[in-house]
Amino acid sequence: METKKFLLLVGFCLLLSSSNSSLEYEYYRGSCPQADHIISSTLRRIYDQNPGVAPAILRLVFHDCFVQGCDASVLLDGTDIMRSEKDTPPNQSLKGFDHVDTIKSGLETVCPGVVSCADLLVVAARDSIILAGGPFYPVLTGRKDSNRAFPDISYELPSPMDDLPTNIARFATRGFTEKETVSLLGAHSTGKIHCRFFEKRLYKFGGTDQPDPSMDGDFAELLRSICNNTHSPSPSPSLSPSSPSSSKSRQEQAMKMDYEGAGAGFGTLYYRSLLQGRGILFVDQQLTAGEETASWVRQYASDVSLFRRDFGKAMMKLSSTNVLTGANGNVRQSCREVDSSLW
Repeated sequence: METKKFLLLVGFCLLLSSSNSSLEYEYYRGSCPQADHIISSTLRRIYDQNPGVAPAILRLVFHDCFVQGCDASVLLDGTDIMRSEKDTPPNQSLKGFDHVDTIKSGLETVCPGVVSCADLLVVAARDSIILAGGPFYPVLTGRKDSNRAFPDISYELPSPMDDLPTNIARFATRGFTEKETVSLLGAHSTGKIHCRFFEKRLYKFGGTDQPDPSMDGDFAELLRSICNNTHSPSPSPSLSPSSPSSSKSRQEQAMKMDYEGAGAGFGTLYYRSLLQGRGILFVDQQLTAGEETASWVRQYASDVSLFRRDFGKAMMKLSSTNVLTGANGNVRQSCREVDSSLW
């Protein structure tokens, strides 16, 4: 059965390759055959010391690919002549940039100037999903890096407070169906969510003095106990609020997405929780508010194999959309900056 699933994913990978002939399976087999091993082994060493690297890398690749395609633009630091995507409110809570630097350094030591940061990020994200208990899926490579950032487009990233129509519309502009949207949000099976991203649901929701009625009462009480906040929450409508929380300790208060334990059925807990009114983020719980999305939530909650297959296919599609290839881009030696000769 696992072999059959693998062949199905490889077939889908080849289909994507035929639609974008510049991306290939094992693109670096001649120029840097050690590339995949360097990425996976370095990531594993980091993960053994800091398991938080897996969800961090997964968020990075989503925030990169959702904005102008997978071109590593999210990794660029700001300069005197270019604003950075990192500094926009939706991206201010991103982490893992130093881990990307570590992996890139290993690649540059063995194969200088060969492996793009965009490919590094996509492969590392796939391996991070595996480390978090998710499925393997084949990855096409051959992407090039952007020589600019797109901070204004970063505001189009989904927000934790998006209702269902808004969320579906955001994904549709990137070519994703409702089914693919539901499967991609299964990435919320790992990592942790800081209280500031959901605290409005616990106290004063939608302009009322009551918590979000779509949330299970006992679960809301559990979240309140974790956040340990008896005061009215501060405004935090975007994915990464630009204003800091009132204290460092409050910023660090968070709920684990995989609160039954790491690897406890990647995807299964997430969708089952939504059916129980226990989605941590409003955007997640809203998946049960539509007929088609709720149907896929129910199917994924009961059939983890179906979810793993669909999630792998959706991630492959995400990582292969609107990429730079050939002469339309470059390979950065540092993922944080563009060679000055390109300006």
